[in-house]
Formats: sequence, structure tokens, C-alpha cells
Amino acid sequence: MKRLWMFKGLKFLVFAAVALGAMGFVVMSLWNALLPAVTSLHTITFVQALGLLLLARILFGGFRRHGHGRWRQHLRDRWEHMTPEQREQMRTACASRLSHCGPLRSPPSP
Repeated sequence: MKRLWMFKGLKFLVFAAVALGAMGFVVMSLWNALLPAVTSLHTITFVQALGLLLLARILFGGFRRHGHGRWRQHLRDRWEHMTPEQREQMRTACASRLSHCGPLRSPPSP
């Protein structure tokens, strides 16, 4: 069983390395094909392309994967099963913690 887990981990690492290499190659190729011809920018290397990908991730928060909205659905499910008193108690607790964010709204009904 332990070997199967290690094999899955190794398979993921190989896939991640290949995907990262492919994305770096695509960024490098697009940059070198378009930007030097359109502007006066220089061509970049593969490592610089990987740096651009990392910079884009930091600045724009891209590369998001599955599970992004699970907490929202969990909160909505909890909200639906609350009594009106519990909802009001939760509203006041959230409002006291987040008073600097403005008024709170109820979650939308599905």
C-alpha cells in the first residue's frame, strides 16, 4: 500500500514538472515570437519565462484549481439549516467582526 502512495506521488511530480516545462516553453515561444517584433523588447530564456509565470501567479492569482468555491457552498448549506434566531445571531457576530467592511447581506437563495 505504501508503494502505491509513493508511485502516485512520483507520478504527480513528473506530471507537474512536464506541465510546468510546457507552460514555460509556451510563454517563452509566444514572447519571443510576438514582443520583439511588435516592441523593442528583447527575447527571453526559458528560466525567464518561468519567472514570468511565477510573477503572473503572484500578481494575478491565476492557476486556480478545483475546490475554490466549496466553502461558499458549505456556508450556504449551514445557512439553510439554521433557525431565524441562529441566522440573526450569526449576522450580528459577523457584523461585529467585519464592521469595517460595510453592511452584511444574506446569502442568496438557490
